[in-house]
Amino acid sequence: MEALVNIEVSCCLLNQARVAQKEPSRVSIEKPPIATFILRVFNARANRAPYISTVHERLLRTSDDFVWPVDSTFHDRFIIDVEFLDLKIWHLLNGGEASSIWPSDGMMQSISTQSTLRRLSRMLDEAIHADVTIHTADGTLRAHKAILAASSPVFQSMFHHDFKEKESSTINIEDMSTESCMAFLSYLYGTIKQEDFWKHRLALLEAANKYDNADLKDACEESLVEDINTGNVLDRLQEAWLYQLDKLKKGCLAYLFDFGKVYDAREEINSFFRQADRELILEMFQEVFTIRKPVYNLPCEVL
Repeated sequence: MEALVNIEVSCCLLNQARVAQKEPSRVSIEKPPIATFILRVFNARANRAPYISTVHERLLRTSDDFVWPVDSTFHDRFIIDVEFLDLKIWHLLNGGEASSIWPSDGMMQSISTQSTLRRLSRMLDEAIHADVTIHTADGTLRAHKAILAASSPVFQSMFHHDFKEKESSTINIEDMSTESCMAFLSYLYGTIKQEDFWKHRLALLEAANKYDNADLKDACEESLVEDINTGNVLDRLQEAWLYQLDKLKKGCLAYLFDFGKVYDAREEINSFFRQADRELILEMFQEVFTIRKPVYNLPCEVL
């Protein structure tokens, strides 16, 4: 037996979708709401297992779209239950993608995170209830002890023990400019922009190492690995050695020896060998002669 089902709740659902989209627009006309649902058919008297349909997905242009055929062998009186799993509408602001009008946990978390970051950005930019002053190489900034302490065990120790920073509520970061220190604070507050991160990543790496922020240190290393070239590979190798960045060190050595770029930087390598830490130089030679294929005529002078 095939029954045609028209449920009153369908009109409410269609109205809900229209309200979510506010006034009808070209998008709502061309791309009407999408309902996802399943149908269950129960026999009102007999003790039989219900019929459960596959998951349906229907465009809801008019109330006529809520008429659904149900293929069932039930006799006498039976009950048809419609379970709506989702209702999606189309948005112009998110690239034209359809999204649910019923927020999921992930969506709510995303909304909450964005709101929190906006508030943190205001706290930093406007120094709202700021309780610590930071002296940089060329200026001062205001920040919050709680956020600094939560982001760095070094800052936490400053404010927890009887250090001068605790008593004076000031921190001297005179090895950073105001601009690079602001980028550092923006990272700690979760509001740093990509262009600021790239511009100040070497200063951020030094700050991450100094104030023991492993996440920032990892982010800087990943970034520095991405754009190794002949002009910066030796500086990057020195930074990898200084800050114990194993991935960056391997990336630099691979660039020099695996790709043969060592011959493109002959003069720079001669100068590098005269100034670099001898343990680093020794490790470079060990890398060449024990792990990689021998590289003959290495362009360096006798130390």
